[in-house]
Amino acid sequence: MSKVLVTGSAGFIGGYLVEELLARGHEVVGLDNFSKYGKVARSYDDHARYSLVEGDARDAALLTDLLMDCDHLIAGAAMIGGISYFHAYAYDLLATNERIMASTCDAAIAAHSDGHLEKVTYLSSSMVYESAPTWPSFEGQEREIPPPMSSYGFQKLAVEYYARAAFEQYGLPYTIVRPFNCVGVGEGRALGDVEVLSGNVALAMSHVVPDLVQKVLKGQDPLHILGDGSQVRHYTYGGDLARGIVAAMEHPDARNDDFNLSTDVSTTVLELAEVIWRKVKGPDEPLRWVSDDPYLYDVQRRVPSTEKSAKVLGFEATTRLDEMLDEVIPWIEAALRDGRI
Repeated sequence: MSKVLVTGSAGFIGGYLVEELLARGHEVVGLDNFSKYGKVARSYDDHARYSLVEGDARDAALLTDLLMDCDHLIAGAAMIGGISYFHAYAYDLLATNERIMASTCDAAIAAHSDGHLEKVTYLSSSMVYESAPTWPSFEGQEREIPPPMSSYGFQKLAVEYYARAAFEQYGLPYTIVRPFNCVGVGEGRALGDVEVLSGNVALAMSHVVPDLVQKVLKGQDPLHILGDGSQVRHYTYGGDLARGIVAAMEHPDARNDDFNLSTDVSTTVLELAEVIWRKVKGPDEPLRWVSDDPYLYDVQRRVPSTEKSAKVLGFEATTRLDEMLDEVIPWIEAALRDGRI
């Protein structure tokens, strides 16, 4: 098995990713500066094949040192948040993530030239398709459409240019993966999140699933929804995304290629709200809702083509939204009770 360095290992997707790598027998080194959530205990912290380094992915010297005996690098470190993040930290998202990516590539180029590092797997985002006029969004469409409007989407597109440029000039192999709308447990209140009032409920996560769950659990009625609720998303379980990322890292046919990782099921925000409402309130209580003004970067449709990842990687996201919510709702209920969100 390989030795893998995961940057951003303490993040939301990072937690699922480390679990998946360990389950497949890999040795894992995690790197995180805990800037988003602070230090969070994980079930695998004491695993014999896992070690955690507290440090900043902008430190190219540290990354170069950590990569000396690693076979793979999964570049997941980034400043990231929900939709309110895109507005509150428009410049910081761009500047910080560009510095992280430049340092990551500098270290990876050096490690690959020394003959040990095999490949970098880069975590991009479905937001590269932010300006798509047609759907489903297929791999390659991101270079045919106008660039993303948000600085976050633009920077994630830049990640992909870093990957291809490092290969073009230095021969550093890559795989690009684009997760769509991760849903799961373990995401608490971020240290730098901006609190936003939604009706009578103050929120600081700005991710649609946990935000709607919180509002319903806190008894908000009518339920406040951003926009008219017709926005389409593909809610994908974190454990499924981790399987797809590791498959892309391992698969020989993924070398120097890019993949959407997502469920193939479309769900509107209003449909999501209805399912959450029924699970919390029961089948007899009718959903009452009102529209709040949407954010500028609230993309109306984010619908991926999933054919390529299924054909090349053999990857399909199989966890149903109903199953995800059966895990997420009790977790959020407990987190609210404990003051973690």
